Amino acid sequence: MKLAEALLIRADQKKKILSLRERIAQNALAQEGDAPREDVAKLIAECFGVIAEQQQLILQIDAANAAAKLPDGRALAQVLAARDTLMQQHATLKLAVESTNKESDRYSMREIKWVPQLDVAATQKQMEDLSRQIRELNVQIQETNWRFEI
Repeated sequence: MKLAEALLIRADQKKKILSLRERIAQNALAQEGDAPREDVAKLIAECFGVIAEQQQLILQIDAANAAAKLPDGRALAQVLAARDTLMQQHATLKLAVESTNKESDRYSMREIKWVPQLDVAATQKQMEDLSRQIRELNVQIQETNWRFEI
């Protein structure tokens, strides 16, 4: 199986676990004299089974990320860490820019005026550069994911 396929399966497992948890919560209580629509014990057992499968798959994915190399020789795990760093930096800049947008609630010139404390245009340009770097890394990561066999 290719690494990319394993990642798709892991995503499906996450969705299945969330769905099972929701069904467990919906059926955990029933009115006296009524039966729940589904057997909670079976749902819990099924959820635990999917969690165990996911654990094994995550171990394989982690091992593959450590072993896989991009065409330029960098380890996939290193590139994933770099992408996470860029994404966190982008999120920080995005928050900063969004925080400069405040509706003017001034009724006269004597009231408090809000002034951005950063160069919004330059920060947005920096965000665009980070977005480009993230896209480029994502392309390299996807290429490697579809090449590498686990």
